[in-house]
Parts: sequence; C-alpha cells; structure tokens
Amino acid sequence: MKKTVFEGIATALVTPLTPDGIDYDRFGKLLDWQVSEGIDGLVVCGTTGEASTLTDEEHKAAIKFAVERVNGKVPVIAGTGSNDTDYAIELTKYACDVGVDGVLLVTPYYNKATQNGLIKMFSTLADVSSAPVILYNVPSRTGVNIAPKTLYELSKHPNISAVKEASGDISAVAETLSLVGDNLDVYSGNDDQIVPILSLGGKGCISVLSNPLPRKTCDICKKFFAGDVKGAAALQLELLPLISALFSEVNPIPVKSAMAAMGFCEEYLRLPLTVMEDAHREVLINEMRRQGLKV
Repeated sequence: MKKTVFEGIATALVTPLTPDGIDYDRFGKLLDWQVSEGIDGLVVCGTTGEASTLTDEEHKAAIKFAVERVNGKVPVIAGTGSNDTDYAIELTKYACDVGVDGVLLVTPYYNKATQNGLIKMFSTLADVSSAPVILYNVPSRTGVNIAPKTLYELSKHPNISAVKEASGDISAVAETLSLVGDNLDVYSGNDDQIVPILSLGGKGCISVLSNPLPRKTCDICKKFFAGDVKGAAALQLELLPLISALFSEVNPIPVKSAMAAMGFCEEYLRLPLTVMEDAHREVLINEMRRQGLKV
C-alpha cells in the first residue's frame, strides 16, 4: 500500500493577486487561517490558484512561500502539471526541491493525448518526482479524460499515489476503485460529490468550498470517517446551495469574490477571467451569510 498524502479535505487555494503581482501578506494570512481552521491539506497553484496565468517566477515563488509558511503543519501539494511535459518536469523538480508533500499533475490540455500518451507522460513525470504524485482528471477543462483502465495502469507506478477525480462520472470512479484497490487513492474534485466518492472508498476531496468554509467542509469527512454517514450526507446537502453559488460562474471567479468579501484577497483576476456579475455575487454573499460567515 502506498502512503496516503492526506485524508479528508485539502483546499484548492486561491492566489491573492493585485495588478502588481501576488499579495504575499494576504496569502500568508490565508495559509495561516486555513491551518488554524483545521484543514487537512493545502493545494497551491492549481486551477483555483490561477496557475495558468501566473508567470514562471510567480508560480515557483508561490510554492516556496507556501511550503515555508505552513512549515510542515499540514501537507502542501503543488500544481506542477502542464501540456508541455518538459515544463512540467521543471516545475515538478523545483517543487520537490523546496519540500512539497505532493504534486498535482493535470491532464495535458489543448494538445490532449491518447490514453497511451497519458501513461507515458505521467510515468515520465512520476519518475522525476521525489514527492508523491496526484493525477488530476478534469475533462471539462482539458478536453481529455483518464479512463479507469488507464488509471489502473498508472496505479502500478510506485510514485503515483492518487487521482483527483473531477470528471463528475460516479460510474467511472466506481470502476476505477474496483480496479486499483489499495494502489491508488481517489479524491473528489467536485464539492457536490464528496460523500458519494467517500462511500465508494475515496479518501476525501480537493475542495473549492473549503476556501471560505474550511472547518465545516472538513466536518463532512470527519462525520463520514466516524461512521456518521447520515450526518455527513445531511451536511453535504445543506451546503449544496453555497456550492452552487461558488460554481455559478467559471471557477475561480466566484470563490475569488467570496474570499475578497472575507478580506483574504482583492476581487482581482487576470484576463480572460473577469470579476463576478453582480446578480451572482448577491446570491453568493447571501449563501455565505446563511452559513454564518461575516461578509
């Protein structure tokens, strides 16, 4: 059995940005607050962190800053994937050198790949990583899906530990888990599917919801792992309106609005992303207040 990188909830963190770059003061406060709220892990420079529009220097600096600020309190996982394998190798090696606890590797976007190409690319990246690899399956963004049989082949690699499943296909997740056994952990990549994936044997979720609501999101997993499946399901359903509001526009537009309302960042995104529409923001803020958040 491979080492599990984390169990429970890891926040797919926003990156506080200004027109001048990363706001490290607010980034540090966000990291500190997430840890104090009991989060199980932190993911930096992923989709929610706007990795695709960070410069190379910003991407590396954000990873290093997070590792140093968290200082081993919880696992830090860095997004180091790319559709350029050589660049993904460079980022992965850098992240490992500065001490991350795991790397998150997205499927190649735009140029895409065959299933055989995915096996070769991910295996190449896992070969150079000294940290456990979490694959990231998000076909709605990348245009390519990792098939269950491909995940089975990849699970044989000693350094490929898990997959973040954001395909939304519960049947495929079930097939994957039936094939991989203890050789590959599965995390939900969708906040509205935490309990369904846990029920199939998943280990938790890499979450957007836990940006503004880390403790309560963690409670879903805590209840489930403690045997209170009914309580976990009830909490999952209670949070669905907020989850829907957080995905009423493309991620991370709404969660940036949410975190700005809480003072953790400016409501600033790099093009082609734009700030949230007023009507959607109103719904989001109302749902945040309904959960007791001070905004």
